[in-house]
Amino acid sequence: QVQVVESGGGLVQPGGSLRLSCAASGIIFSRYTGEWYRQAPGKQRELVASITSGGSTNYADSVKGRFTISRDNAKNTVSLQMNSLKPEDTATYYCRLYRSLFSSGSWGQGTQVTVSS
Repeated sequence: QVQVVESGGGLVQPGGSLRLSCAASGIIFSRYTGEWYRQAPGKQRELVASITSGGSTNYADSVKGRFTISRDNAKNTVSLQMNSLKPEDTATYYCRLYRSLFSSGSWGQGTQVTVSS
C-alpha cells in the first residue's frame, strides 16, 4: 500500500511562514520525484515545486525566491518551506510522488493553507 500524507497547513498572516510536510510509505522513497501542487476554489490545480530523486528542484514563477522544496530520504519526507506568504497562496496543497513520467503517481489528501489578515 502506498500512503502519502500531507501536514503543516494552517492560517497565517501575509508575510508569514509555514512549513508543509509530505510523508510517504509503501515505496522506495529515494527513487521517487516529489511534487507540491495547490488548488484554490474555482481554479485548476497547479504545480508549485518539484524535487527529483537526485535533488534537482523546480519552482513555479509565482513562488520562486519564497518557497523551498526539500527532501529527507532517511525520513521519507518531502517538505515545502513557504516564506513571505501572500493571500494569493491560499489553497489546498497536495503532495504527489512518482517514479516515472509515464505513471500517474500517488497523491496525498491535501492540507489547507490560508493566508489572511
